[in-house]
Amino acid sequence: MQSGFYSATSGMVAQFNKLDNTTNNLANLNTAGFKRDEMIFGDYLRVAQEKHDDLPLENHTKDSARFYNRATTRVPQVVDQYSDFSVGAIKQTFNPLDLALSEKELFFAVETPAGNRLTRNGAFTTDSEGFMVTKEGFKVLDEKMKPIVIDLNAEVTFDKNGALANGDNISQLMVVRPENLQTLQKDGSGLYSIGDENEMIHYGETTAVQHGYLETSNVNAVIEMSHLIEANRMVGMYQKVMDTQMNELNRDAIEKVAVTRS
Repeated sequence: MQSGFYSATSGMVAQFNKLDNTTNNLANLNTAGFKRDEMIFGDYLRVAQEKHDDLPLENHTKDSARFYNRATTRVPQVVDQYSDFSVGAIKQTFNPLDLALSEKELFFAVETPAGNRLTRNGAFTTDSEGFMVTKEGFKVLDEKMKPIVIDLNAEVTFDKNGALANGDNISQLMVVRPENLQTLQKDGSGLYSIGDENEMIHYGETTAVQHGYLETSNVNAVIEMSHLIEANRMVGMYQKVMDTQMNELNRDAIEKVAVTRS
């Protein structure tokens, strides 16, 4: 079978992945603290060259030449995916439990059934026991990694370092600054898992906590829509290539069968 058909199929699969990524970004356009995801496309040849030292093939051999010259070396593939941690717009809400972080490297720490996680979504509330929680019910942690209790009958204030003053309750919000943002993994619900929990250390003197504000999503609807249109067009182009390849295959098959029978 002609290799062009496989190349077009692989290219279409790569565009389907881009469509999924773009639609997920658009779906979270109004999710507080959401960070858009981006995909990096490459081809098999580039990946092979970067990983050449890991391949069990010696240079200047027939096996090596066959590996590098096969037709699939230019098939587009998703080679990496990352989150854009740039800060979204900061919007004032006047809600006493809404918090925003004005620096992209900082996160709030929350307690979940799967372990401690990080989040940028500062749309907090309280549960029936008075604990400060996320919309999903995960408890917000202080610098001692203990859940924060809020008395709604008293004034609630946070300073720019995350220090809480709430009647007789005085505590410090846990604000974390990971060493490498790209090691964070999205866990859903605006949460991130961190590879090494030893990095979950309170970052003092942040001056980045904004009380009564929320950070909006950093998704740009216009850019994402242009990506969506581009991916749809690419899928259509690959479909035409596949149709052309299939028609040629059918014609070749008919001609060869005719020649054989004659």
